[in-house]
Amino acid sequence: MPESTNQTITSVGIDIGTTTTQLVISRLTIENTASGTFVPRVEITDKEVVHRSQIYFTPLLDRELINAVAVSKIVETEYTAAGLTPEMIDTGAVIITGETAKKENAKAIIDALAGFAGDFVVATAGANLESIFAGKGSGAAQYSTQRHQTVVNIDVGGGTSNFATFHEGKAVDTACVNVGGHLIEFTPKGDRITYISQPAKVALHSTGQRLSAGERVTLPQLRPLVKAMADCVVNVLKTSKLSGLTQELLMTSPLRLDFPIRKVMISGGVADYVYAQYGPETMEEVTAYGDFGPLLGWELKGSLETAGFILEKPKETVRATVIGTGTQSVNLSGSTIHLQEKTLPLRNVMAISPFATTIPDTPKGIADIVKKEILRLQVDHSAGAVALTMKSPRTMSFADISILAQGLLLGMEDYLSENNPLILVIEADCGKVLGQCLEALANRPLEMICIDQLEVEDCDYIDIGKPLMGGRVVPVVVKTLVFNR
Repeated sequence: MPESTNQTITSVGIDIGTTTTQLVISRLTIENTASGTFVPRVEITDKEVVHRSQIYFTPLLDRELINAVAVSKIVETEYTAAGLTPEMIDTGAVIITGETAKKENAKAIIDALAGFAGDFVVATAGANLESIFAGKGSGAAQYSTQRHQTVVNIDVGGGTSNFATFHEGKAVDTACVNVGGHLIEFTPKGDRITYISQPAKVALHSTGQRLSAGERVTLPQLRPLVKAMADCVVNVLKTSKLSGLTQELLMTSPLRLDFPIRKVMISGGVADYVYAQYGPETMEEVTAYGDFGPLLGWELKGSLETAGFILEKPKETVRATVIGTGTQSVNLSGSTIHLQEKTLPLRNVMAISPFATTIPDTPKGIADIVKKEILRLQVDHSAGAVALTMKSPRTMSFADISILAQGLLLGMEDYLSENNPLILVIEADCGKVLGQCLEALANRPLEMICIDQLEVEDCDYIDIGKPLMGGRVVPVVVKTLVFNR
C-alpha cells in the first residue's frame, strides 16, 4: 500500500454452474480507513464492475467432467474483450456450483487457469455454501440489513434451488432442493426429450407421468411435472412437514423456519422468467435454451403468489453468484495473539462463523453448534484447514473464555483428529488468553493460530502471513466474496 493513499486492484470472478459459466471483472478501491495515529485498517471502500462476460453454456467433456481447457478459453476470450492481460489481474476466485460441484473438477480448473491470475481462490461450493454466495450476490443480505426484515433468496439454477434466509444481513438458515430448469433436456426450440436426470425421474414417478428420452412432449403434458417441482420449492418455505416429493428431492436438512417469512427473492438462471410479465405459451418458447427453465420460472411465480409470499426483485438475477466473487482486502491482526510461527503462512482458508447471535453458555452447547455448522457447509475434515470466526465470548471473564475453549475443542474434535491446525479469528481483544486456555485444556500438543481484532465474515477466504513487528501482529488477507460491502 502506498503511504496515506488508496490503491485500486482488479479482480476477476468466475462461476462455473450446472448449465452456465460466466465471468465478471471488478475494479476495487482499497484504502487505510484508520486515522494516522492508529494501526492501519485497510478496507474495500468502492467496487465497480467493469466487465460482464457473455453467459456461456458450461463446457463438459461428458456429464461428469468439466472441460477445463474450454473454460480457460472462455476466460482468455473475456480478458481480450475487456482489454486486459493476465498480468493486469491482481486477484480472483473460481466458484464451482450446482451439479458441477459434485464432480471431481477443482484440480483440473486450478491447472487450466494457472496462467490467468497468480492468486485465484478455487472453491467447490456445497449446496448450503452456494446458497449464501447467491444470496449475498443478489442483494438479499443487504436488503435484510437496510429494511430490518427477514428475506429468503432462492437461487434457481440448472440443477438445484438454493435457499438462504437472511436476517439483519446474516445468513441464518440454508437449504437446497434438487429442482432446476435443466433437469430435462430437449432439442433447442423443439419438443423432443434428449435427456432426463434422476431427480426429474423421481418427480415423474411421483406425479404418475411416463416420459422417456426420445419422446416428443406437449406443453399440457409438461406443465403438471414442472408445477409439481415449483410446488416443492414453495413447500420448503412453508412448513417443516414436507410432502413426499419434496423429501425425496431435498439435498440438505429442511429450513428451520425460525423467522417468519413473507418476502422472497429469486436469482439464478430462471429468475428473469419469474419476474416476466407473460409466461411461455408454446414448447418453442419453453425450450428456447434446450430445457424447461422458462416454464419453471413462470410456474414458480404462480406457486409463490398463491401461497401468499411477496416477490421482491433482486439487484442481480442470473449473475448473483458471480458478482463480486474474488475480491481482496488486507488487515492486520491485533497485538494480543497466540500462534506457532511454524504453521505460517497459510493460504485459502475458508472462514466459518458458527454463532449467528450469542455464544451458548455451556461447552456442549458451543460444541453442538460448531459441529452443526461444519456439517451444514459440508466441510471435509481431511481436505485442509478451516478457520472459526466469532465476535467474542459472552463476556471477557476468564470463566467464559474457559467455557468457550472447552466447547471449541469438543466441537472440533473430528477436525483436529486429522492433524489440522486450529485457526480462530476473533473480533474481541482476547486472542492471547483464549489461545493459552486452549493450549492448557488440550490433551495433546495443538498446531494453533488464535488472532483477534479482525472482522471476518462467514464463507470468506483468508491468507495469514508470517508475523511482523517481533511476532506481535500478522498480516491477514481477506479474500472475501464481497457482495454487500
